[in-house]
Amino acid sequence: MKLTVSRSTASPTAEPVPGRQVPRSFWLPGASGRGRRGRLDHLLFLPAAYGSGPGQKWPLILFLHGRGETGTNLKKLKAHGISKKVEEQPDFPFIAVSPQCSYEYCWRYELPTLDALLDEVVANCAVDAQRIYLTGLSMGGYGAWALASLHPERFAAVVPVCGGGDPATVHSLKGVPVWAFHGALDEQVPPDESQRMVDALKACGGNVRFTLYPDLGHDSWTRTYDDPALYDWLLQQHKPT
Repeated sequence: MKLTVSRSTASPTAEPVPGRQVPRSFWLPGASGRGRRGRLDHLLFLPAAYGSGPGQKWPLILFLHGRGETGTNLKKLKAHGISKKVEEQPDFPFIAVSPQCSYEYCWRYELPTLDALLDEVVANCAVDAQRIYLTGLSMGGYGAWALASLHPERFAAVVPVCGGGDPATVHSLKGVPVWAFHGALDEQVPPDESQRMVDALKACGGNVRFTLYPDLGHDSWTRTYDDPALYDWLLQQHKPT
């Protein structure tokens, strides 16, 4: 198996290995520097069985981390969420892409680069284009709402965790299944941030679920990403062919 990434010219860039998460770099064509200027270092995970079946396509999850994992050390991403999950589960049945946002920005500045990064991975990996999913926690939850609202045609489902955003933008997500999560005791990102987005999506006829954990604070992501029901639900969501 050979993955060629034509736009990824800066280190760290490692050859993908099924069953392992490897560091890579991506440059947005025509951009220079980090952050919104066009560079995204990221972790790429291929399932352990990747490449074993000729012509097999795999679902993909794009995972956006929270504020605490910003910076230049990709190892920080393995502390939470999908990038933690794949470290513990080499047979995780999804391709996983976990980019890292720089200190000085948040995900809303990275939306064009994230979109181009997805193009790159889809072009070079055996991705099932009808099963591309987006999720993020805290700052990444805001990023998930924003990216999905901007490019709803890309995603088969969206899972924002303890995030929020602009309710006026969610009408574009009317045809995309969304499952939002939040802790009722969250003092860093109040649960009303998710509730407003969910209510706006319901009001325009969207397909949305909302799980509010009555006993959790800001860390609603550990329980969310540890629940096998989430991945069963994701795998049931397909974009129309």
